[in-house]
Amino acid sequence: MGNYDKNRKEGEEGTTVAYTSGLTAYKETRIKTASQGQLIIMLYDEAVRQLDKGVELLKLNTGDKKDPSRIEHINRAILKTQEIITELMVSLDFEQGGDISRNLFSLYTWFNQELLEGNIAQDPLKVQNVRNMMDDLRGAWNEVISRTQADGLARPAQGINIAG
Repeated sequence: MGNYDKNRKEGEEGTTVAYTSGLTAYKETRIKTASQGQLIIMLYDEAVRQLDKGVELLKLNTGDKKDPSRIEHINRAILKTQEIITELMVSLDFEQGGDISRNLFSLYTWFNQELLEGNIAQDPLKVQNVRNMMDDLRGAWNEVISRTQADGLARPAQGINIAG
């Protein structure tokens, strides 16, 4: 390999590093400047994205097509979603949220239980059901956030409060 090829390859790696660190900085800025509602939507977005990945891998791993190497990826996607759900749970404000917070807490608890059972049994249906409900909740939150912003009530986040 000549010096030109070697330099080009090093330059490409540097570009990749610069791109990755730039993307990371963008994501960090986006999170730091997001309103409470936008943070909630971001959590739901990532949960749905992880569950989509998990369901797809579970479906690929059924019947005669089982590949043990997929199990780790399935597990990782489901566990990441459970961590997001737990973050949503600890962010609930029961004083301000009242029944809404209590109902969400119960629903989140059920989600985590279903995901645990779906992960153990490698059941794509259980995971898909949670994914669909999380997507519905995401849509509801998006509607609430849109209305709040339209009324000029959105404010920068000082922590997540998903009281409702």
